[in-house]
Amino acid sequence: MATRQSKLFNKHKLFERHTFVLLLGILVAVAIGGLIEIVPLFYLKNTIEKVEGMRPYTPLELAGQNIYIREGCNTCHSQMIRPLRDEVERYGHYSLAAESMYDHPFQWGSKRTGPDLARVGGKYSDDWHRDHLINPRALVPESIMPPYAFLAGRTLDLSTIQDQMRTLQFEGVPYTTPMIDAALDNTMAQAGGDYDVEALRKSYDGIAGRDGTVPVRNFDGVDGAPTELDALIAYLQMLGTLVDFKTYEAGDLSNRR
Repeated sequence: MATRQSKLFNKHKLFERHTFVLLLGILVAVAIGGLIEIVPLFYLKNTIEKVEGMRPYTPLELAGQNIYIREGCNTCHSQMIRPLRDEVERYGHYSLAAESMYDHPFQWGSKRTGPDLARVGGKYSDDWHRDHLINPRALVPESIMPPYAFLAGRTLDLSTIQDQMRTLQFEGVPYTTPMIDAALDNTMAQAGGDYDVEALRKSYDGIAGRDGTVPVRNFDGVDGAPTELDALIAYLQMLGTLVDFKTYEAGDLSNRR
């Protein structure tokens, strides 16, 4: 036994004493591991299970996500519920890959200074979100979240929203040319303006195969042009609401196509 161990040690000294041999060995090991991990993916047409109800963000919700990222909300709030008992009991059904398939970038997060927001949509009223964003400690005394009252006074800038939608279309998000052309009108319609609501819902709910699911209202409770607060609340209120988990059944990897 000792002799066998000695022989193995002598062979291993070759890697320890020669940097080039060690580097070559590392490259070979990584290459083999990479092939084992990557090659099977080429035999799957889709690695994300298709889930009924998923749709891309409306222009208003997309603008809200931009504000969410700009203000650093993703540094304190994750959007990924792990399939662990304590997380599911606190936040709801574990997150599905399909729920972030249109996120560029995704908002999974790795730190929770505040609660996970993957299922926050519909949990609180618009008024609650408005008051919480304006003065967090008025509703949650122990909160260390900074106030975002300034969002209420900023008119939503939509000058680049169509360009962003075109870029996301290139990335594979199913935005159509008519949806991009109607982005400004659809934003005004969702924010409660006197615009074609039916056209908005036909465009976005048609993708999801559902009717009337795009929420249409004045999210910040103030009449006039949409504000950044409108957009952020619209984004928060749709998180986790697209999939009906009362009817959802997990699929089988072998059936994905």
